[in-house]
Amino acid sequence: MKINKIATAIGLTLALSSGANAGVLPDNQMKSDWYSAAQAKLTSKETMANATPATKAKNVILFVGDGMGISTLTAARILAGQKQGALGEEGFLSFEEFPYSAQIKTYNVDAQTPDSAGTMTAIISGVKTDVGVIGVNEDIERGKCATVAGNELITATELAEIKGLATGIISTARITHATPAATYAKSADRNWEDISDMPADAVTAGCEDIASQLVNFEKNLEARFAGVDVDGLEVVMGGGRRHFLPKDAAFNSNDAMSAVEGDRTDERDLTAQWQQMYSDGKYITDQAGFDAINGGTKRVFGLFNESHMQYEADRSNDIAGEPSLTQMTTKAIDILKNNEKGFFLTVESGRIDHAHHAGNAYNALNDTIEFANAVKAAVENTDPNETLILVTADHSHVFTIAGYPKRGNPILGQVVAVGRDTPTLAADGMPYTTVGYANGLGFRDLGDETDADASYLAAAVAGRVELSGVDTLTPGFHQEAAVPLSSETHAGEDISLHAKGPGAQLAQGVVEQNVIFHIISQALELIEE
Repeated sequence: MKINKIATAIGLTLALSSGANAGVLPDNQMKSDWYSAAQAKLTSKETMANATPATKAKNVILFVGDGMGISTLTAARILAGQKQGALGEEGFLSFEEFPYSAQIKTYNVDAQTPDSAGTMTAIISGVKTDVGVIGVNEDIERGKCATVAGNELITATELAEIKGLATGIISTARITHATPAATYAKSADRNWEDISDMPADAVTAGCEDIASQLVNFEKNLEARFAGVDVDGLEVVMGGGRRHFLPKDAAFNSNDAMSAVEGDRTDERDLTAQWQQMYSDGKYITDQAGFDAINGGTKRVFGLFNESHMQYEADRSNDIAGEPSLTQMTTKAIDILKNNEKGFFLTVESGRIDHAHHAGNAYNALNDTIEFANAVKAAVENTDPNETLILVTADHSHVFTIAGYPKRGNPILGQVVAVGRDTPTLAADGMPYTTVGYANGLGFRDLGDETDADASYLAAAVAGRVELSGVDTLTPGFHQEAAVPLSSETHAGEDISLHAKGPGAQLAQGVVEQNVIFHIISQALELIEE
């Protein structure tokens, strides 16, 4: 795009000589790398806009960074660059270079600041709903089993199954946790992960726990829609093994952390039931089992931890070893590609959210970087002409980037102002960190501790702490919080959607969260008009 066209577009009138810009802009401005890079970016966007992009995809991969708000993206981008020896601010996470993006409004029907159950239901079903309920509309009453019937929604995962596509779900959280559960379950309460979590009246009334719904996904879907014949999920990988095993030490895995790993009180071993249903499938629990899986595997059910999978920084401490999000994503694509009709895969980085709740920016940002690595791997292992990749979050967190640190100042460090070499002092005479939390557990100095959840072992510490001499760059440092709470909370501001591939051009502007489902549906033609 030429300078005079830019000027017209922004309402300016510039006197330009033919083919010459020297009389309009100072030479130092024209020769600036910032100027030329921005002009090149605008030119590439214009070229893209003038093309006629495809609208239909063979495959869709939906990436959800749980709790990955805009401030998390910014801080993770800087940390990623600084880990590579750069200043940091100038870089991009892999998906931030996608050609299309939008702002997403995240509120639930009944809540200004949302939870993951309601937000993921909107993303995957196209309908906003209430806090704490999964796969059902707003007419539900949370915790009331009887209100489920008639209010169930159908998800993109289920529609892809009906269309004959391969389907998969990956999460670093428990696979029964709110975000992954919304892809396959219908529940009056997100906490009904297994039967031991349910009230007796709900069990008596016939409501099925979330773990059981996962194993019975194929049977339940066929029962809901007459004449439908599906083959079930090809890929399921995540944590949450305890919800699939009886409360009996005899069923403990080689990766058990507790004396009794399972929680189920109905004596059902859902892992054994899954293996009976799918003789062509592989049930795995550790890194060795994962490594034995290859692209020729028809179906895999991986439960790599008793509860949530490890934070990326803590993964090497797992008892029997577990794969990274990037490794799971790559292997899932290899398996799902076996279906010539295409596939739909949902990938959640669940522990970004958990680290923020624990008030630990180190793990939240490192898990975001690993999430970006997984997106990059998906791009490299799929055909851009036939695969739509969407990257979003379900909600944000009260995580801030503040003060006036100089360029390249460690993002996890104390604020050091431009032209200074020592930390800036606040009005109370003490230094402070660039990143922090509006509420939560507050300050912890746990040194090299890589498990963010260690924060919950002590009471909340409100407000300011003397940080002189404290190494805020260590994994175990937890930032200060203004308001003391037992856990840091979600935030209510918009999050982002990044899109690449056929149909990506629909990700523009400020839109409701449930629009994401409709972008997926249109690209895969999930609903017959």
